[in-house]
Amino acid sequence: MKYYLDITLLPEADITLGFIWQKVYQQVHIALVDNKVGENESAIAVAFPLYGEHAFPLGNKLRLLAADESQLIALNINSWLNRLEDYVHIKSIKPVPEDVTQVCFVRQHVKGEERIEKDMLSKAKRWSEKSGQSLDICLLELEKSKPKADVSLPFIWLESQETKQRNEGGASKFPLFINKISINKQQSGVFNCYGLSANHNNKGKLVSIPQF
Repeated sequence: MKYYLDITLLPEADITLGFIWQKVYQQVHIALVDNKVGENESAIAVAFPLYGEHAFPLGNKLRLLAADESQLIALNINSWLNRLEDYVHIKSIKPVPEDVTQVCFVRQHVKGEERIEKDMLSKAKRWSEKSGQSLDICLLELEKSKPKADVSLPFIWLESQETKQRNEGGASKFPLFINKISINKQQSGVFNCYGLSANHNNKGKLVSIPQF
């Protein structure tokens, strides 16, 4: 990644930073889908320079990065965010500084309380059928190893475009949890259409981007 541009989010008294993140990132995601270079594959990555350093966990700055300046020019993010011009400040494209470290941003799948309860009930039913014990006894036993919901990571509420297409305009919202992972060296690979590194269990297969 050799070029970047920064988007600063500008909340107001009656418009929260979280709401602006939702609107901005939704448009960025749609723009990346429209400019994708493969199945769920983007040539442009996103970064959160103020991740964890602001009252709002993601900060108030979104960075777009690309290997070539022409890719950011072709994306023309200004046109995608024109309806939000009062709430964003988009800077010009610049070359990435030479002295940088590496970092990786990935989508983290997090189970909430509702999903955990549903999984627990499903496991208890299967165990009850196999063991012949009552469902209540199985639930009590599973309660000892019940996982806890982890919602400590920052997230952005987004609308599912696939659901919207299937339901002819009706879309369901979901939280996109974003995790920051430190990388010791530059690593190449694939970015998805959220601009994040494609998920891998192996840290060595994650895609790095410059951090500065």
